[in-house]
Amino acid sequence: MLVVPLVVLAVFVGALTRATFGFGEAIVSMPLLALLPVGLHTSASLVGLAGLTVALLSLARGLHDVDRRMLVRLTLGTVVGIPLGVALLLVVPQPLMSAALGTVLVGYAAYALLPTPPVRVVHPRWAYPTGLLAGALGSAYNFNGVPVVVFGTLRRWRPAVFRQTLQAHFLVSGALVVTGQALGGLWTEDLPRLYALCLPALAVATLAGHRLHRRIPGDRFARYVYLLVLGLGAVLAVRGLGAG
Repeated sequence: MLVVPLVVLAVFVGALTRATFGFGEAIVSMPLLALLPVGLHTSASLVGLAGLTVALLSLARGLHDVDRRMLVRLTLGTVVGIPLGVALLLVVPQPLMSAALGTVLVGYAAYALLPTPPVRVVHPRWAYPTGLLAGALGSAYNFNGVPVVVFGTLRRWRPAVFRQTLQAHFLVSGALVVTGQALGGLWTEDLPRLYALCLPALAVATLAGHRLHRRIPGDRFARYVYLLVLGLGAVLAVRGLGAG
């Protein structure tokens, strides 16, 4: 009887993180769900559906903040990168990739948090390789958000643009991932029931995340994002090294 409320709580915490900052739900929810007697396929599919739902609810409130030009470029790169992820999965084991990505993220976030952080803004053309890398890492290891988050910080997007452009990108990539999970037979009998029970929590988390986002001063938002990236990188690195 306690499992279902704990599953809903794990999904809620991840959705709240996603709604507030624009990313981070998988890295928050998946470790929490791993502590519960819930199958890996069910957990991954549930988090995928939850992320897609939060993206839909968030975009309904702030579509005008999306950087459409960057979104198109990221999407084109993602579509090309998705099939490459299959080959990547066959060549590079997930623990090794997780440790490598985590180390890079920790280094990047630590550098960005220095008293004199980098001020150079990357060129828009980098959206194409960013999308390609996101598609490859997403289809292979479910890490599609990592490159886009880094790209967004390097583009110096305003908090609202950062958050909503990420949501729009995750909506596209999430739809592809969820479709692939369904066609790949990863949906279990428990998934529809758990997802239905999580829907009210997802709505509350999205609303609360929007309010929290508005309360974060613009000059502090980037610092909070870097701290979240630092934590995300640490979790990936420890998970990869532990599994290896």
